[in-house]
Amino acid sequence: MAFRSYMDIAFDEARAAFARGEVPVGAVVVSPDGHIVAQAGNRTREWSDPTAHAEIVAIRAACAAIGSERLVGHNLYVTLEPCPMCAAAISAARIERLYYGASDPKSGGVECGARVFTHAQCHHVPEVYDGIGAAESERMLRDFFRAKRETP
Repeated sequence: MAFRSYMDIAFDEARAAFARGEVPVGAVVVSPDGHIVAQAGNRTREWSDPTAHAEIVAIRAACAAIGSERLVGHNLYVTLEPCPMCAAAISAARIERLYYGASDPKSGGVECGARVFTHAQCHHVPEVYDGIGAAESERMLRDFFRAKRETP
């Protein structure tokens, strides 16, 4: 099967999160045969839930859809480098491949910051591919935070 990126759908979710006043991050879980199992954007403010990051919401929905706590063979596309909480959830869910857009020097948990997948306590390490759509993700995040600063 030829590689297909689902980052465009993750960006649709990020734009929807932006429109809801959420930090614009989107995520998509894709099955081993290339079908979208779940997709989500951040909902921390809407749900008053600090764990409602796009990755967590998408992983929960995907697990519910397939009836398992493991997503073996599944891929996750996310517009921003996952934070430590999300990286731990990705490991626990046994995601096979992680594709993400922009790096997150402030709160990242994969290549920046905590580097969750390098710890001895990490039971599963996905293949990681970064920088996919990074410029678009960075632009969207800059626009979001600029608008927040300019709003009284």
